[in-house]
Amino acid sequence: MLQSMQAPLFFGLIAAFVTTIGLIAVAARGDWSARHSGLFALAAGGMLVTLSILHITPEAFALSPHAPGLILSGFLGGLLMSFLVRVIFPEGGEESHAAAATPVLAIVLHSFIDGIVYSVTFAASFSSGVYAATSLLLHKFPEGVIAFAILRRHGFANRQAFFLAFLAAAATTPLGVIASAPFMYGLGPETIGNLFAISAGLLLYVATGPLMEPLKEEPPLRSFLSLGAGVAVAVSIASLPFHRHSHALDEAPFHSHDPAHIHPLSD
Repeated sequence: MLQSMQAPLFFGLIAAFVTTIGLIAVAARGDWSARHSGLFALAAGGMLVTLSILHITPEAFALSPHAPGLILSGFLGGLLMSFLVRVIFPEGGEESHAAAATPVLAIVLHSFIDGIVYSVTFAASFSSGVYAATSLLLHKFPEGVIAFAILRRHGFANRQAFFLAFLAAAATTPLGVIASAPFMYGLGPETIGNLFAISAGLLLYVATGPLMEPLKEEPPLRSFLSLGAGVAVAVSIASLPFHRHSHALDEAPFHSHDPAHIHPLSD
């Protein structure tokens, strides 16, 4: 199994590194990021809703017939989580920190699923794994920025936000690789599609709910420009040529238990 994990774990660590670069880019100017946390949140919302609609949702529909219902379930699940947070922390100093729980957990889930996709696609072949890994790497940089913006928006100090965003958006991808390695031959395309659908619904809730709250505080023009910048970045990422990995999943011999299908990184 260790040999079969070489390639997906290597790319999972690269994904974590790319996410960390995004974190460093915004954390290096912590005071500036804090002052403009509302605008960062709006840009993050623009990125998330666009990537969810243009990338994650189509992948879910391509892989699973249950995608529509699971997307709705993910959205309602995010709403329920947010409601429970408000019930548990109705008032007081903890409320702001606690409100970050739902959006950050959505990023944790999505990043963890990325790691699962690495394992499953490399189980098909080295080439399909590289194709999927390349497409996933494209949105890892903004993922770290989004997690950091959410945490700063909800009152976390610069160092705290960096550490928690690293755990949520960077560390969870290689963890997803490790956790899914024993099951990499048994996860079919439909299972991956179901996970994508739940993730898409949860991220859509985060993008259209918590991340849109600064619209009530920021000037309309600056809000529009921030949203537009986030959408533009996401459209640029989604329009790059190698951005669909459902083809690699469709071609994968998922139910084969022959380790010969796995190509170590040195091949």
